[in-house]
Amino acid sequence: MFQNFWTNLLCGGCHLEFLNRKRNDRKEKYFSDKHEWVDVDEKNKTATVGVTHYAQDKLGEIVFVQLPEIGQALEAHGEAGVLESVKAASDVYSPISGKVTAVNTTIVDNPKLINDSPYKDGWMFKCTVGDPKDLVGLMDEAGYEEYVKTCD
Repeated sequence: MFQNFWTNLLCGGCHLEFLNRKRNDRKEKYFSDKHEWVDVDEKNKTATVGVTHYAQDKLGEIVFVQLPEIGQALEAHGEAGVLESVKAASDVYSPISGKVTAVNTTIVDNPKLINDSPYKDGWMFKCTVGDPKDLVGLMDEAGYEEYVKTCD
């Protein structure tokens, strides 16, 4: 199900073996069961995080965004922000551990960008990849598409 992340990655003294990725752009998008996505840049060992199309669709028109602070340490599956819509408020969770390096302040002033462009302009924050093993429990795009079918 997964395309692997780093080949022959040394992590905490233990040698983790991952298969090579098939994509040439050296980025891979992963998805959580809480409907967040993470786009990993293998070269820079950084990640961009946002909410999925499914999540924004279920929330409806997003009217307020609370982002994490730059420098904030994140735990995998820990709270990282809040989205409020005309329907409900929802916590946003970080799919991976790491340290916040950037936030998308544009969506604070224009939260509807998350509805209009959840995978491009509506990203929420960027962070370091604290532990590559966090990616193991996440879904690839095909797996997430199958998962979403079970959510309605």
